[in-house]
Amino acid sequence: MSLIPFPGQSEPLRIGVLGSGSGTNMQSIQDAIEAGTLNARIVCVLADVPNAGILDRARRHNLPCAYLDPAPWKTKLEGPAEERYIQTLQEAGAQVVVLAGFMRIVKARFLEAFPNRVLNIHPALLPAFPGVASWKQALDYGAKVAGVTVHFVDAGTDSGPIIVQRAVPVLDTDTPESLHARIQVEEHIAYPEALRLLGAGKLRIEGRRVFRND
Repeated sequence: MSLIPFPGQSEPLRIGVLGSGSGTNMQSIQDAIEAGTLNARIVCVLADVPNAGILDRARRHNLPCAYLDPAPWKTKLEGPAEERYIQTLQEAGAQVVVLAGFMRIVKARFLEAFPNRVLNIHPALLPAFPGVASWKQALDYGAKVAGVTVHFVDAGTDSGPIIVQRAVPVLDTDTPESLHARIQVEEHIAYPEALRLLGAGKLRIEGRRVFRND
């Protein structure tokens, strides 16, 4: 399968963001937009936590945002809640959905609504160390290199086709906190880079591999 969803469109890429926490990755995307290095616009920010910091960040930038109740599920987005999220994103005109610290699994219905247009960022060099606290996994394992991956979301856990990866050396003096902090620096570079490539129509998928059409 090949994918070039936005072949060099002149209009800004319309991004919907889902988050559960402080929203630093959303901030990095908005910073790139305001700096003129990413031709995009955040059209909607949705959170599954009422007081999530990502909503405060969105309000500071006058971005449309809302808390949407994800009940009854604790770890996934499914059923009526899933439909509310899909409808809100579609009504906002989102072309791409960015998961920015969204601590829920999105299911098949959501992925069908945005085919090959849901992105996630993971603080590890996938396929190594999927799941939670991957920087701690890397440190405990004795890995010499950690990093960050931006990937398309599929039905698996942190298993979709990889768009961008950035490596971070693991230092002998690292703690989980210090390693995580350096990985976050690279996250804030990687997410805008992946969106820049996508919006410029420079990506295609063949099987599990993502290629750049530079």
